[in-house]
Amino acid sequence: MYRGEGKRKREQVMRQDEGPVDGRQMARRFFLKECGLGLGAVALTELLRRDGYVSATPLPENPLAPKKPHFAPKAKRVIFLFMAGGPSQIDLFDNKPVLAKHHGEAPPKALVARLRLAFAQRNARLLAPQYAFRKCGQSGAEISDALPHLREVADEITIIRSMHTNHFNHAPAQIFVNTGSGLPGRPSMGSWVLYGLGSEADDLPGFVVLSSGGGTSGGTANFTSGFLPSTYSGVPFRNQGDPIIDVSNPPGVDRTLQRRSLDLLRDLNQHRLDAVGDPEIGARISAYEMAFRMQSRAVELMDFSQETKETLEMYGVDPAKPSFAKQCLLARRLIERGVRFVNIYLKGWDHHSNVKGGLKNMCGKSDKPIAALVKDLKQRGLLEDTLVVWAGEFGRTPIVEANATLGRTAGRDHHPFAYSVWLAGGGVKAGFTLGSSDELGFYCADDPVHVHDLQATILHLLGLDHRRLTFTYQGRPYRLTDIHGNLVPKILA
Repeated sequence: MYRGEGKRKREQVMRQDEGPVDGRQMARRFFLKECGLGLGAVALTELLRRDGYVSATPLPENPLAPKKPHFAPKAKRVIFLFMAGGPSQIDLFDNKPVLAKHHGEAPPKALVARLRLAFAQRNARLLAPQYAFRKCGQSGAEISDALPHLREVADEITIIRSMHTNHFNHAPAQIFVNTGSGLPGRPSMGSWVLYGLGSEADDLPGFVVLSSGGGTSGGTANFTSGFLPSTYSGVPFRNQGDPIIDVSNPPGVDRTLQRRSLDLLRDLNQHRLDAVGDPEIGARISAYEMAFRMQSRAVELMDFSQETKETLEMYGVDPAKPSFAKQCLLARRLIERGVRFVNIYLKGWDHHSNVKGGLKNMCGKSDKPIAALVKDLKQRGLLEDTLVVWAGEFGRTPIVEANATLGRTAGRDHHPFAYSVWLAGGGVKAGFTLGSSDELGFYCADDPVHVHDLQATILHLLGLDHRRLTFTYQGRPYRLTDIHGNLVPKILA
């Protein structure tokens, strides 16, 4: 019966090919033509599963249970401070006295010939560092006057002044740093870490996302799980009130009623999971259970009255007001409770005009709480196995951006060729500076570090080999660093 029906349908399609067809027929033919092979594969897999040749493989009972790393780790968790927009390395970490000497002059043509510029002109003049630099601590690390509080922890951080990336526009560059690809759809670094190591938090998500200053250009692609099960996606938290909207029960729904409702929903989902083996159903079950457990933890997590007055003042936190400082303190509270990966996104570093004033504003928001985070982690014995990373998607040009039409003066354009990041704790050398750019700050001069190299090194510090942490999707094994990336051994303690 089915074979006869299929034959008649095929004959109808063949006849329709001989003459005009309506939109409905065209849609059906296109669907069969484009998707027929995929449907056949799905059907074959299901038949083989029913006959016992292929088994459904649902997620483990607890997909976020802690897992053993590939080798002994130096770090157990990560706080990634992402400065969205591209902070100016020349005004913060990469002192250029020669650039200051030639301020206002035309740059050498050989240096600007291969620049990729978003807005600035190739004949733009050189722009000197806008802040003075000083050597700090016993390490002698050079940090500008824009970051007076970070200077106090200079001997705790490792500065890399020779970073470079593939992208010079915000969205692809941000996604590249966070996922290893400039295209949306790949798992984020936090998702890879959660997939590889699981979480030590039973009643909080293993991967938490905090954000200040509005959304990033890369959007949710910066922290989603891509083709990994959604269990491993980052969970955005608010820093005021309930961390997640509607995490509290509505009036009239007590915990007993909610538990009974979730049990029924879990049983229905489990029945479907057993039937089709879709890991996303398992992810949904895990998400519901996590939300239930988190209801009791959320209130305690957001209760900053437990913090001392000295701690609040060190961060610059007003518990009644949302702020980046509050997010830094919340990050410490999250990792204390077993959260594996915390992303904090701070938007506002895209200074195409008035780079000096823009940095004064952004450093004023972030410098004190970031330094306090490093101090606080060390005081509590957490810095040793917590890796703190500070980075943007790229840096800024040594040449000025000025555009009367756009009202821009004394700014800097996007610069992917040489910029700075820093790390602290978690197995990196304290008070160490790696690499340099040329004397005018255009390109890496020694010890270049690519984004994939940084990603490989972060995974290494967590006990994960970036070449072995893979997931097969559509027949191809993927990893965070794609087919690239090398460990940066010089920054390891």
